[in-house]
Amino acid sequence: MSFATWAAVLTSGAGMGACLLVLVAPTRMRPAFAGWGTAATGATGCVLGVGSVMSGFPLIRVGWLFPLAGAQFAGGAVSGLFIAVIGAVAVIAGVFTVGYARAAITGHDGHGALPVWALAALPLFVMAMIFVPLAASVTTFVALWELMALTSLALVLADHQRVQVREAGLSYAVMTQLGFAAIVLGLVVFAASSGSDGFAQMTADAHTMPASVRSAVFVLTVIGFGSKAGLVPLHAWLPRAHPEAPSPVSALMSAAMVNLGIYGIVRIDIAMLGRGPTWWGLLLLMVGAITAVYAVLQAAVATDLKRLLAYSTSENMGLITMALGAVMLLSTLGTGASAAIALTAAFLHVVNHAAFKALGFLSAGAVLSATGLRDLDELGGLAQTMPITTVLFGIAALGASGLPLGAGFVSEWLLLQSLIHAVPAGGTTLALVVPLSVGAIALTAGLGMAAMVKAFGVGFLARPRSSAAAGAAEVSPTMIAAMSTGALICAVLAVAPVVCASLLDRVLSQLPTVRSTEVPSIGLLLRLPGIGGSMSPALLAATILGGVVVVGAATWAATSGGGPLRRAALWACGGSPPSSRMQYTATSFAEPLLRVFDDVLRPDTQIEVSHHAESRYLVERVSVSSTMADAVEVRLYAPVLRAVEGAANVVRRLHNGSVHAYLGYGALGLLVVLVVAAR
Repeated sequence: MSFATWAAVLTSGAGMGACLLVLVAPTRMRPAFAGWGTAATGATGCVLGVGSVMSGFPLIRVGWLFPLAGAQFAGGAVSGLFIAVIGAVAVIAGVFTVGYARAAITGHDGHGALPVWALAALPLFVMAMIFVPLAASVTTFVALWELMALTSLALVLADHQRVQVREAGLSYAVMTQLGFAAIVLGLVVFAASSGSDGFAQMTADAHTMPASVRSAVFVLTVIGFGSKAGLVPLHAWLPRAHPEAPSPVSALMSAAMVNLGIYGIVRIDIAMLGRGPTWWGLLLLMVGAITAVYAVLQAAVATDLKRLLAYSTSENMGLITMALGAVMLLSTLGTGASAAIALTAAFLHVVNHAAFKALGFLSAGAVLSATGLRDLDELGGLAQTMPITTVLFGIAALGASGLPLGAGFVSEWLLLQSLIHAVPAGGTTLALVVPLSVGAIALTAGLGMAAMVKAFGVGFLARPRSSAAAGAAEVSPTMIAAMSTGALICAVLAVAPVVCASLLDRVLSQLPTVRSTEVPSIGLLLRLPGIGGSMSPALLAATILGGVVVVGAATWAATSGGGPLRRAALWACGGSPPSSRMQYTATSFAEPLLRVFDDVLRPDTQIEVSHHAESRYLVERVSVSSTMADAVEVRLYAPVLRAVEGAANVVRRLHNGSVHAYLGYGALGLLVVLVVAAR
């Protein structure tokens, strides 16, 4: 067997072995077996991914695994990249789980203890995600996709005693199965037109298929995979399920699982279907732009820390989808160099997003474990009580902001460059599309920065707003070690993306859209094909840090010679000493954005004025509350649900318990089938 094959065997063994150990282990040992077993599964999966990128994964048929069809596994550089990312996230999340689950057993995480079935499902979930990109047939892909969905649903429902968790689980189950149905239908149409369910044969036959079949497959798979990636309007499950899941599971779902939605679009719609009509790329660009802008707006006004991060996930999936849409559009219009830059941006952002989002959710999990709180309006002051977690969350927030020194900066810069430099050679279509796309990216970056400033400033700085925040303490060493590893990865990706250069070169060389095109050179300098300029993240970081050192030294020199410093209370305009009531909350911070985007967000604001008993002209207290519902969910999903409920009530009336009526329904149905068949 090849190196990659041995790694696959070890991955499956680690996942199933860890599951069994958790089921039979004593209660106090289960967190260790679940966490370290998940980390081991992720580590072997990471080795498997790198091995697949460098040397490929040979076709393997396992006839006994699935009835009738059997299972087929194969992989290349594209599959390997996603597997390596999933494995790396699983290692960090697994180590974090050891301390997090122990805190849950003692009741220090704000929720109940993780049940044994949830701990056992964790390594199985990671194993399923790792093997999804290796599926080489429709049957294998569908079976592994459903295994991933079922194990993730079990993990979302870990704390099912709470109503919010059950509602989130129901929403996730419904959206997952609807997306799964679209994927299955699209792949069945594809396989039926090809005459084979093997991906290799389907790829070979794709160019001979009718245009209508190819377009139907494209639309169905974009719907199905887009729901898994959290693209608007199929995103409704994501801001519900991710916050309610245990924090290590949230990290796995937001930093690893959603990437498989992107993988599906890359594998089926770009690699297998190949070049398509112009509207394919325009559709992905439009959906990605709407998702990025809408999700970041929701993140900017969210007060729940994990909900904010969940919407940020949807935002970044929108940016990646925009990049893939740009790839399809630019390759169709003949601007191959810009398409190669956009594809590089997409894959690099998959890696970067996985790093800073895993760190963000794990940091939020550390806060939840220490305080039992997710509401930013009740946090604050954590910089004093949890300084390490504060710094680590700051690194994640910097990456999500898309600023220099952050992990997301380089990939977003590449996406902008691919669009801006495509205009001269793209004609009228790009002249219209590019300004709108660049504007959407710029708006997303600005609002994303505001969202992360709010999360970090309100949640971690200033004074604590609750006794739980004031009494917080730093989390366990295993949790800090996991978060620190994620922060180190973020720092390396931000300053030296060259570590991904060889992997990205092999990935780009396997995709037909850019196979014969010069690709960007990612080294100490980023050199783009056909563009004279370059950019060095390391030099940019050194310049910024040097400027900070110079300003700090100058400030110290100016203040050190002026005698001893005097400490005095902060002036409060003659009023009482400053307190937590005088500082911005997450709600007040986002209030200007609510006014500007009122028509999009549709907040439900209520103002209650309490008067003194002596006179109604004297106001005792003013209370302002704002309820933020997802506008898409209210306007799109609510009418559909009402229609389904109405149809169900009609059908319920037909179930009157009469055997004669049921026989009549069967006879009528048979008659309809015979009439249709006769035609």
